[in-house]
Amino acid sequence: MTILIDEARWWFRGRKWCHLVSDESLDELHAFADANGIPRRGFQGDHYDIPDEYRAELIDNGATVVESRELVRRLRAAGLRLTPSERRARASAAAHPPDHADS
Repeated sequence: MTILIDEARWWFRGRKWCHLVSDESLDELHAFADANGIPRRGFQGDHYDIPDEYRAELIDNGATVVESRELVRRLRAAGLRLTPSERRARASAAAHPPDHADS
């Protein structure tokens, strides 16, 4: 079980971003994110988008640095990689969980 982080190379809204994934499970990924104060809104269905300024702290807290290609390879090998449309649907569902009120 490993939490992986790639290099910050993607620019969005004036910031560089990287990706955080688990090569084991989404439960492991969410647990690591929660323990490090990463908000769930950064979850993109199979990874978290992380601003570069938080990367060093996540590495200090146990994330393993890998190249982006290796990150994707390991995500696929774990069966966790989603297509872009699957990622959008899962991210939307995570951000807006259904109401489970009893009727």
